Amino acid sequence: MGFWARTFITAFALWAATQVVPGIHVGGLLGLLLAALVFGLVNAVVRPVLVLLSLPLTIVTLGLFLLVVNAAMLGLTALLLPGFRVDGFWPALMGAIVVSLVSWGAARVFAGPDVSNR
Repeated sequence: MGFWARTFITAFALWAATQVVPGIHVGGLLGLLLAALVFGLVNAVVRPVLVLLSLPLTIVTLGLFLLVVNAAMLGLTALLLPGFRVDGFWPALMGAIVVSLVSWGAARVFAGPDVSNR
């Protein structure tokens, strides 16, 4: 899947989070696209370092701490982008869950059949 397809899927997932989770706010379509770009950049640059540093805690919690890491990435995106706002930890946690599920589902729908099994 291409860069822009992933960006639009992330923008859709962020929009879904703003609709489902009270406490997540974004301004307009341009704000969603910018938030998706910044979120992708944060996930590509900061998240791997944070996952590596929190590996012992992630192992002890059987992977559940990765939800906190995802919430932190959503909060960091909100800090970096003026038009995007997350009102605390719990909205960030719920928003991270919604964004993850919607992104996964949309990627499954738009990616088409798995050609690796041929």
